[in-house]
Amino acid sequence: MKRVDDFRLRFGRKELVPIIVGGMGVDISTAELAIEAARLGGIGHISDAMVQDVSDRRFDTSFVKEKTKLYKHNIDNSDKSVVQFDLARLAEATKLHVGQTMEAKRGEGLVFLNCMEKLTMNSPRDTLQVRLNSALEAGIDGITLSAGLHLGSFGLMADQPRFRDAKLGIIVSSVRALQIFLRKNARLNRLPDYVVVEGPLAGGHLGFGLDWDRYDLATILAEISQYLKTEKLDIPLIAAGGIFTGSDATAFLENGAAAVQVATRFTVAQECGLPAKVKQEYFRASEEDIVVNTISPTGYPMRMLRSTPAIGSGIRPNCEAYGYLLDGNGNCAYINAYNQQIALHPDGKNISVMDKTCLCTHMRNYNCWTCGSTTYRLKDTTRRLPDGSYQVLTTEHIFRDYQFGVDQQVALPE
Repeated sequence: MKRVDDFRLRFGRKELVPIIVGGMGVDISTAELAIEAARLGGIGHISDAMVQDVSDRRFDTSFVKEKTKLYKHNIDNSDKSVVQFDLARLAEATKLHVGQTMEAKRGEGLVFLNCMEKLTMNSPRDTLQVRLNSALEAGIDGITLSAGLHLGSFGLMADQPRFRDAKLGIIVSSVRALQIFLRKNARLNRLPDYVVVEGPLAGGHLGFGLDWDRYDLATILAEISQYLKTEKLDIPLIAAGGIFTGSDATAFLENGAAAVQVATRFTVAQECGLPAKVKQEYFRASEEDIVVNTISPTGYPMRMLRSTPAIGSGIRPNCEAYGYLLDGNGNCAYINAYNQQIALHPDGKNISVMDKTCLCTHMRNYNCWTCGSTTYRLKDTTRRLPDGSYQVLTTEHIFRDYQFGVDQQVALPE
């Protein structure tokens, strides 16, 4: 009977345990979590979502404070078009986060950066270019392009010396998305080193509409695999979304996936950035507690716990401090929804905004409890303690269970 450890993900001469821990922001996939995955011979992700705030927490910098001070005169103004990121400071924060992570890395595995195109930051092209190139300069092993088609992202990195050396991949949820990406980047003569195929059961933002339940990962993976064979393209495919056990992972590896990307089970790892009380909310969740809604200002459906504090919150937009979802004209869907409620309630008290949420502030404060479809099964992976709480697991325990698990069994902690 085969297990995940019988397979290897190959990048040239390098062979890795075919387990990739997905990049959960904001700093949910911490440097410690990614470093552990790499130490164990797999791949871990950090995220550059709100990297200035992450830097302030990790290194006691003051990027957010300085930005807020610069634009404090605009806090009560609904027009956020003047709020811009200082590109030099953005580069500095990225290099700090990535560079320190890479210096601390141990073992034969790799650390990748998850880079979301939808973090438009009021200057989409310029900020994205700085984020990508600063990560490469700081020595990241690879970059996974997520939350968007990234049609121009390879071009933004083309002049960086490590553009052809670092591992670069793209997350897609359909063969069409991959076809468009490859066609738009053909002139660069630079294929992605891997493609993450994310199905509809993943956590956080989904690359589907509200008809997500009509699709399944195995079918999408097979379609993309057939397309690559037809085009004679040798690109490793990474299966992602709803892979809960080592047996689940092995099934995808046996059917042609080069590796699996997993995240849900690592949300309750000791090294995960979620606060302890939030991890217990994940453990306690039932299947009915998991919903897909459209409250994200990005326009993508998003899976989260029904009890997440971000749902229905009416906090004032804090773009002067964060502003990561402002488009090129300073607009954000949450600002529009908030202003509509202010028009109805001019005193600004007891405002509830149901259709959108201030994703930046809530993600920064760990109040947006995004989750995978299998979160309700987390309680079955651990032991309940005498006080009623659940035992938090180590990254190594979870990783090893994926690596060596068989027969749909889950190893409980000692």
